[in-house]
Amino acid sequence: MKRTETRPIFVRGIQIGGQNQCVLQSMTNVPAKNVEASADQINELAEHGCGIARMAILDEADAEAIPEIIKRTSIPLVADIHFNYLLALKSIEGGIDAIRINPGNIGEREHTEAVVRACKERDIPIRIGINSGSLEKQFLDQYGGTPCPEAMIASADRHVKILEELDFHDICLSFKSSDVELTIAAYEAAAKHYPYPLHLGVTEAGGFAESAVKSSAALGTLLHEGIGDTIRVSVSGPPKDELIIARQLLRCFNLAHDVPNLIACPTCGRIQYDMLPIVKEMEEYLNTIHSDITVAVMGCPVNGMQEASRADVGIAGGYETGMLFRKGKLIRTVPQAELSQALKEEIDQIIKERES
Repeated sequence: MKRTETRPIFVRGIQIGGQNQCVLQSMTNVPAKNVEASADQINELAEHGCGIARMAILDEADAEAIPEIIKRTSIPLVADIHFNYLLALKSIEGGIDAIRINPGNIGEREHTEAVVRACKERDIPIRIGINSGSLEKQFLDQYGGTPCPEAMIASADRHVKILEELDFHDICLSFKSSDVELTIAAYEAAAKHYPYPLHLGVTEAGGFAESAVKSSAALGTLLHEGIGDTIRVSVSGPPKDELIIARQLLRCFNLAHDVPNLIACPTCGRIQYDMLPIVKEMEEYLNTIHSDITVAVMGCPVNGMQEASRADVGIAGGYETGMLFRKGKLIRTVPQAELSQALKEEIDQIIKERES
C-alpha cells in the first residue's frame, strides 16, 4: 500500500493520504492553557513550514483554551488526549480539527464510542498512536515479551476494530519506536495491513543531531518505499528544529517543492575566508524561505563555481574578495565582508523574479 493508495482523510481541508504528498507536522511544548505562548509557537511552526500542529491536552483548562488558540493561528490543530475521554469531547466542542488518542488507555469502550460519535458528527479524523514502549502486556506476552511489528499491529487491530464497528473510517495510524529498525519494520507491516494513511515518526529520537540521523535512516527508508502520508520528526529541543530536519528530508524525496536547498563544501586548506559562519547564517536565513531555490556557499574559486554550477545562486571565497554567481556564471566580485549580504540580496531578487 503506497501513499497514493491510502484512504484520504481531511484535517480542516488539508488532505492526508491518497496522494503523493507527505504533510509536515510538529507539536507544541508549552501548556495549551498558556494561550499566548501556544499561539506564538504554532505561528512560528507555520512560518517554518508546518502544515498541522498538535497540542497536549492535559486538563480542562487546556481544552478550554482551544477556541482562543484557533482564533490566533491559521493552521489545523490536533488535540493529543490520554486517559480522559472527556477532554477529547471538550476539545471537539471547542473546534479542534483532529484527535489523537489511544483507545486502550481511555477506559471503557463506551468512552471511545462517545469520542467517535462526536468526531463523526463534525467530520473530525482520529489518529490512533501505537508506541513500542507502551504496548499492552497481553500483546508483549503473546509475541515473546519484547516489542515487535506483530505486537504493534495486534494492538492497533484491537483499537481500529472499535472504530470500524462504529462505521468510522477517518483514521490515521502511527507505529513509533525509538529503535530505527523496529520503526521501519512496523510501518512496512502496517502499510501492507491497513488501507489507512500513516503518520511517520521515530519517537524519543534525541537531540538535533541524533534525531537527524535516526529520522533520516528510518523515515527516509520508508519515504523511499512510498510509505508515509504525514510526518513528524521528534527533536528534544525547540519545536521549530523539527521542521528544519523534516523539510529537508521530504525535499530529498521530491515530496516538498517549496524548500530551499543549501549546498556547501566541507572546506580544505585552500580556504582563505571565514566560510563556516556564513553557512550557519544561510541555514537560519533559508529556514523560513518557501522556495525551491538552490543556494551554494563554496570555499574557494578553484572549482567552486564549477562544482556548484547547478545552484541558482552562490558565492565562492577568495583572498580579500569573493565571487557571486548564478548557475555557474560570475555576476561580480564582492568584498569578503559583504559576501553574506550580497548573497541574501541575490536570493531575494531571484524569488521576486520567479513570482513576477
